[in-house]
Amino acid sequence: MTSGLLALTVFVATAVEMVEALTIVLAVGVSRGWRQALQGALSALAVLVLLVAVFGVSLATKVPLHLLQFVVGLGLLVFGLSWLRKAVSRAAGLRPHRDEGAAFDRLVGRLTTSRGSGRPFDSVAFVAAFKGVFLEGLEAAIIAITFGAAAQRLWVAFASAGVATVGVGLLGVIVHRPLSRVPENAMKLGVGVLLSSFGTFWIVEGLGGEWPGSELAVLYVAAAYSGAALVAVRLFARPANDPRRPVPGGRSGRNQELGGRAARRAGGAGKSVLGGEDGRADGS
Repeated sequence: MTSGLLALTVFVATAVEMVEALTIVLAVGVSRGWRQALQGALSALAVLVLLVAVFGVSLATKVPLHLLQFVVGLGLLVFGLSWLRKAVSRAAGLRPHRDEGAAFDRLVGRLTTSRGSGRPFDSVAFVAAFKGVFLEGLEAAIIAITFGAAAQRLWVAFASAGVATVGVGLLGVIVHRPLSRVPENAMKLGVGVLLSSFGTFWIVEGLGGEWPGSELAVLYVAAAYSGAALVAVRLFARPANDPRRPVPGGRSGRNQELGGRAARRAGGAGKSVLGGEDGRADGS
């Protein structure tokens, strides 16, 4: 049971991050050329694979299991509650839904405007693709490493992340457009529930406690988090005709802008090379 839930969590979390990374790579490729876009993306993936292999094996073999479960549990709970908060805010209409199409169009415009003079190596394109894929993939890599190490099922986590990455990449090659129809917020809500559930489960296990039902406890903890999330959506929901309800891809406070995190990250990467923005991003 735990292996199946672990694989599902890592797969969906990685897929969500790779959908956003795909938007960046497509925008860089369309606006500045595919060679440096693919070189940057593949270089970032190579670095991520190396980090996952090194740190995953180290955690699984050198850290006592109970300490590892407790520390990983705390980290996953923080990650999970963050994903849940943002997904609930979007579902309730307090925060704009991501719009991959808008992110793509905005990023293409920014990268086209800053296009260089046709040098053989386009450093802006390479850095934008590398930074976008690396930053989006890093969160998925952390989830895969911590899940696999704490559950002592490293290869299940690694395989799930790999399948998700390859799957999203193949879809991108086939459709050649951002995957704007993916139910991204629903996926984030589900991942938030599972991360929080496993985090809670492993905190108790790490402290030496025992759950009624052993590994089945993850299911009723997940049911509790799901119920709480649905109640929060109902309590804070804004009506569809509320003028304060943000439009998809629109603004929500000072830190949100059209295009979301993907455009901010990759566009910032390009502009930082040109001496502009530093590319810092808000949360997903």
